Amino acid sequence: MSQDVPTTDTNRRQLLQIIAGLSDGVMLIEVDQTIAWANEAALTMHGVTDLKALGANAEEYAQRFNLRYRNNHPLTADNYPIARVARGDEFSDVLVEVTPEADPDRTWVHRIRSMVLTDRSGQAELLVLILSDATEWASAEQRFERTFAANPAPAVICRLSDLRYIKVNQGFLEMTGYSREQVIGRSVYELDVLEAAEKRDLAIERLGQGATIPQMQAELKLPGGGSKQVIVAGQPLDDLHDEDCMLFSFMDMEPRRKAETALRQSEERFAKSFRLTPVPTLVCSAEQQLLEINEAFLQTSGYASEELLGKTVEEIGFLDPDACAALFATLEKTATVSSVDVKVHKKGGEQIDCEMAADTVVIQDKPCYLLVLMNITERKRSELELVAAIEEVMKDASWFSRTLIEKLANVKSINAQLPSTSFTELTARERDVLGLICQGLADKEIAARLKLAPNTVRNHVATLYSKLDVHSRSEAIVWARERGLFANEWRMKAP
Repeated sequence: MSQDVPTTDTNRRQLLQIIAGLSDGVMLIEVDQTIAWANEAALTMHGVTDLKALGANAEEYAQRFNLRYRNNHPLTADNYPIARVARGDEFSDVLVEVTPEADPDRTWVHRIRSMVLTDRSGQAELLVLILSDATEWASAEQRFERTFAANPAPAVICRLSDLRYIKVNQGFLEMTGYSREQVIGRSVYELDVLEAAEKRDLAIERLGQGATIPQMQAELKLPGGGSKQVIVAGQPLDDLHDEDCMLFSFMDMEPRRKAETALRQSEERFAKSFRLTPVPTLVCSAEQQLLEINEAFLQTSGYASEELLGKTVEEIGFLDPDACAALFATLEKTATVSSVDVKVHKKGGEQIDCEMAADTVVIQDKPCYLLVLMNITERKRSELELVAAIEEVMKDASWFSRTLIEKLANVKSINAQLPSTSFTELTARERDVLGLICQGLADKEIAARLKLAPNTVRNHVATLYSKLDVHSRSEAIVWARERGLFANEWRMKAP
């Protein structure tokens, strides 16, 4: 750009007054590369307060300030803007990083353009550098670059002017298997990120307008063949490297698809197992509302599914209120319940004995309770009848043979869970009393044998019953026999 400028000192002073207050920095340089003048903005952009700190000429300036391009390539002294404008070069929007030699921790980014002012004969009279401070812009751009590169979400950026990719992050490369060289410089027609998009026409229209592209499913071709289902969206970027661009971001649908498939298969297996299991089972919400009931429960309870679904366990009343409250209080506290005996009310009022187990499960992201019942009515009836029969015939164990006692003891052990108390937990006196009980002695006989008061013997017997969890002499005898105790002390009469 050429411009005729009056050459009088008065006109030059007026010119300096005009440009002194500009927000852009201005440096005036003589043809011999002497730095003639700089306004306050130019001085501030170099971190100095007076002209001398810039250096007397281009050579001193190069000694005091290190200049680099944005790609970190240093400028040689003959390529500094002062040297270039002195050669008559005219340039605009040159970006350089300026670092004082005396303070290497400080750096500014200058956007520079040049002017050559000529006299009436067309000869260069004054050289001008116009600087704008692009430090904040460069810092923001650098932050974007770092964020883009570090973002695990796959993304590419294309230039809107020619629709070619200028940036790609590691997330996209890892998701697709492309190399950086296979992406950068290619057009969206060669590597079509909108291929098979569900709203492809809308996406292409928005891309042409430089407008936001809403999320949509698409299919990405992979370099080794095959494709990948993704969610793609586009966000316009203004003035990225002084160019309008489009940021395409992606979400890989493959992990989600696999998770959904696994969840569906798991739910199908659960549903099939739930329906076919012969054990009465039901599922209720945390609020006790029945959600699922299997056929075995309906057959056991006598209810129809429509009579139960949607109602709460308390409303139906198949559990006693106290048992129901205790069950759900325990579930809320511990999340699981195992082997609890409960009374279940069938439709019509009949009661059955059941053993219940319960656990917390998550169905469709909501906590629910799985309740499993086992009808033990017949088993309990048989056990009670058998124990009653054994107690009846063993009221006087001394009259039965060893073989019969052993058979009765074995039968009872099959139908009753052994108490947890061990023989070593009994006191010496309690063991003596138990041994004499097993010989068939009554309380008075035991008192005489041990030289104790009858009341004392009765107290020992009561303590034995409590510790062994038995309720009669016959049960105490069976307890001892099951453990092989007093084998040589049984007093029996031949049949």
